[in-house]
Amino acid sequence: MGQLVSKQPQVQVLLLGLDNAGKSTLLYKLKHNVCVSTVPTIGFNVEMLEAKKKGKNIALNFWDVGGQGKMREHWPNFHQDTSAIVFVVDSSDRERLKEAQSELENTLRSDQLRGRPLILLANKQDVNDALTVTEIKDRFNLRKTCSDRDWFVQPCSAATGVGVEEAFRQIVQMVKLPSDSGAVKENIKEKVHYLRTSRKP
Repeated sequence: MGQLVSKQPQVQVLLLGLDNAGKSTLLYKLKHNVCVSTVPTIGFNVEMLEAKKKGKNIALNFWDVGGQGKMREHWPNFHQDTSAIVFVVDSSDRERLKEAQSELENTLRSDQLRGRPLILLANKQDVNDALTVTEIKDRFNLRKTCSDRDWFVQPCSAATGVGVEEAFRQIVQMVKLPSDSGAVKENIKEKVHYLRTSRKP
């Protein structure tokens, strides 16, 4: 309960991507600086990371949502109150790039996410023949898709940790601070409860 009373602004960051893109591994690397081998996320994880922005302490609540087909239909439930979208792509899985692009475009069409910054993490850069940042920008046609929002592509590897800290700094820099953080703070417990009870088994 102590953390909820804290006066620092809290922002919600939505962590999305296909299954096996490395979302949870990236999140735990960020939070604990350890490489953990994770099982597919069924449902969602919420982790809070603290940072400084414009000289102020802020708390970023990362909502890491499962990327399997049946979970993706629930992604819109998480759009509300989101301050930034982090979309993780497995740069080494060329066969699923089209699928990842399609899911990202669907997400960016959401009215609730209009104008929210996008940070695309080109993960698994340690794998041979992984696509470069330039190739990913072109394949995902980001200049056109993100013409109405700030966006950035960060190469990284959750396995080795390369680029992970830079990714976090980019997220902090681009995230939009809410004018009233109180509402978001109080909503976290309610939102978790709502999502758990409304989701079909």
